[in-house]
Amino acid sequence: MASFVRSVHSTFADPELYQASINPAHVEIFITAKGDFRASLTRIELPRLWVQYGREILPRIANSIASAERPPIFFLAGSEQVSISHNGRDLAYGEVVIAGSGSMRHHRSEGPCQWASLSLTRDDLAASGRALVGSDLIDRSTTHYLRPTPSVMSRLLSLQQAADQLAQSAANTLAQPEPARALEQAFVHAIVTCLSESVPIKLGRGAVGHSAIIARFEELLAVNYDQPLHLAEICAAIGASERTLRTICIENLGMGPIRYLWLRRMHLARRALIQAAPQTATVTEIATANGFWELGRFAVEYRALFGEAPSASLHRSTQEVRASKNGPFAFAASEFA
Repeated sequence: MASFVRSVHSTFADPELYQASINPAHVEIFITAKGDFRASLTRIELPRLWVQYGREILPRIANSIASAERPPIFFLAGSEQVSISHNGRDLAYGEVVIAGSGSMRHHRSEGPCQWASLSLTRDDLAASGRALVGSDLIDRSTTHYLRPTPSVMSRLLSLQQAADQLAQSAANTLAQPEPARALEQAFVHAIVTCLSESVPIKLGRGAVGHSAIIARFEELLAVNYDQPLHLAEICAAIGASERTLRTICIENLGMGPIRYLWLRRMHLARRALIQAAPQTATVTEIATANGFWELGRFAVEYRALFGEAPSASLHRSTQEVRASKNGPFAFAASEFA
């Protein structure tokens, strides 16, 4: 079993590296406030179970698409933090989200955030449910919100904290067959208990319709990331009124659609600047490729958001960013404070 167990605790000073290390979902992180980005991520891959624990210090929007094979179980891991918005709904400490397979999710934090996720394959979760409680646990095609009993949630949080400590200070112990097997079995039992003994949180019909609209909105932006879209054509393309789209964007993203489009393109421009070769690329080319035509205004707004000029990002070393493509546990050395 030891050869199949991997664990790592990494710290990050760049959201690009951080988002690339989060599995099994595809994640995009857009920082929404100026400041020095700091994050840490603990990842443990046991034979059947994957465990993650993340800490961040800046407000952000995180867009993610859940794995179809390993849809995650997500919860907040810090008791003193404020709730975060999950698909437009406030997710409080002590609640659990089971993401629907392949679903799009929007997480928005307003300050420092600690979160954890657990994932089993659909078949492993179904088999565990049948073995321990005699039935399949939940329909994994849709997203569910649950409120476990305090004792059940406390057990889950204690296991997450123990796993994080092992990954940081005793990774060799965690790699041994018996400790790894014991930890995995304890987690699986806690997950099954959580899913079978929790109170479901019902969502209104409007929440389902809003999820479909925000998904169409994200798809439109992805296809037209370099085009200066106008609100009227956005509404026509996704089949929603201006008022409805504004309401949904504020619920999910904390801002209107035009502001979000600007923020998203700013982060895409920053990514392109950092990854470009300064010998051949220019700020003008990258800015206009991402839909920014007023270059003076772009430079001022870029500095206000990221704390440096676009030219400084272009000439920054790309070694750490490119290292994120080398594997799921690429490490960016920095001090998390």
